[in-house]
Amino acid sequence: MSLGLFQVLNMASRAMQTQQAGIEVAGQNLSNVNNPNYSRQVLDISTSEAVPTDVGIEGTGVQATGVEQVVNQAVNAQIQNENSVSSYWQTQQQFLGFAQADLSQQVSGGNSGSTTAGQGIAGSLSDFFNELQTFSTEPSSLSERQVLLAKAGTLASQFNQISGQLSTLQTQVNSSLQTDVTNANQLLSDIASLNNQIATTKVNAGSEPNDLLDLREQKIESLANLVNINVSPQSNGDVNISIGGVQMVDGAAVADTMQTYDAGGGQILVKAATAGTDLTLTGGSIAGEIDVRDGALGSLSSGIDTLASQLITSVNAAHATGYSLTGTNNQLFFTGSGASDIAVNQALVNNPALIQASGTQGATGDNTAALAMAQLANQLNPGLNNQTFSEAYDGSVATMGQSLSSANDQVSQQNTVQQALQQQRTSISGVSLVEEMGNLSVFQNAYEASAHIMSVVDEMLQTLVDIQ
Repeated sequence: MSLGLFQVLNMASRAMQTQQAGIEVAGQNLSNVNNPNYSRQVLDISTSEAVPTDVGIEGTGVQATGVEQVVNQAVNAQIQNENSVSSYWQTQQQFLGFAQADLSQQVSGGNSGSTTAGQGIAGSLSDFFNELQTFSTEPSSLSERQVLLAKAGTLASQFNQISGQLSTLQTQVNSSLQTDVTNANQLLSDIASLNNQIATTKVNAGSEPNDLLDLREQKIESLANLVNINVSPQSNGDVNISIGGVQMVDGAAVADTMQTYDAGGGQILVKAATAGTDLTLTGGSIAGEIDVRDGALGSLSSGIDTLASQLITSVNAAHATGYSLTGTNNQLFFTGSGASDIAVNQALVNNPALIQASGTQGATGDNTAALAMAQLANQLNPGLNNQTFSEAYDGSVATMGQSLSSANDQVSQQNTVQQALQQQRTSISGVSLVEEMGNLSVFQNAYEASAHIMSVVDEMLQTLVDIQ
């Protein structure tokens, strides 16, 4: 016997159900056309099982067997890696940009290592030594002494301000670091939970939970922005996550978490909370924060502090060789020990006559000590790697400028790489309006054709009934 009218009716019914499922999948794709975290889905269609009949093996139509994502895991893995690299350099760029703003002057990363004079410490340092030179020509002038103290006060205030701002910036880096670690731990928990949900759904529904897979990929890429990770897909659909050689997610369980600790002197580092081992981080914003704090920012802060310390020592030493207008020889010019607390001796501010400019007691017109202080501007200082004060400052700023320039270049290169990868993923997993509208039309026409088959079979059945 042949299939019979009822079998043909069932065939048409299955065909309508299949085409309807196709319309639903196309609708889901079109609904998510602007969702960057969505992977295009396709309906798996196969021929229904054929049956033997009098006229031979006859097909029984079509059936929908599942809905699959169109993804390329290799591209996703590359995006995860590049996310870590990009976030690392973006973090460095951000905080080095803040440091540049704190310096109150534009810095150059070129070979000249130049800074724009007239602002910040560079300008104040130049003004101070220029005024010392002017003062040395009129060492007994009270007005010139007051101008000198004002210039010295401005320079000291600049050091204080920059030191405070860099200290605040390093505190902000530590705060951002701790926030990122907290967020990373939450993402680890989310990924483990999604592993469990995906596995449970696969068992209960017998198919891939595509939306959950998209959400998990989104969480993984967000985690990669924070820290370099190693993702290991498992045969059951789970993904295991390792950070710095320590397994953090094992299936549906969080095996370990990240923890910050103070290594001393405000140096916040990261370790595995359970394993207790330091984590070797080479990418992501967390590594970027640690490296910029301990690298370029740390060097800049240390360089400026050393500069202030050597300025205090050198000026005070030259000042100690002189005598004031009152004949005394017991006052420091600067007080403090570094950039954070350098200040002009308040006794001199209260009485400018106490500035020790003369090389001989009682010789108020002598400028020996004043000239010695002025000449410090061009002297090579052993405590500054045999550089002048200006050279040492320019060197510190130029080093930071080179770090910022390098970060800018890296961010630009990474933007190009990520854009190319995103375009590649879009070409594979993205939703095309033209394609989906075409699919919608195809499924609609097939649905109408299947409905027509049902109508024809219904008429044939009615004819059969009428004959009987």
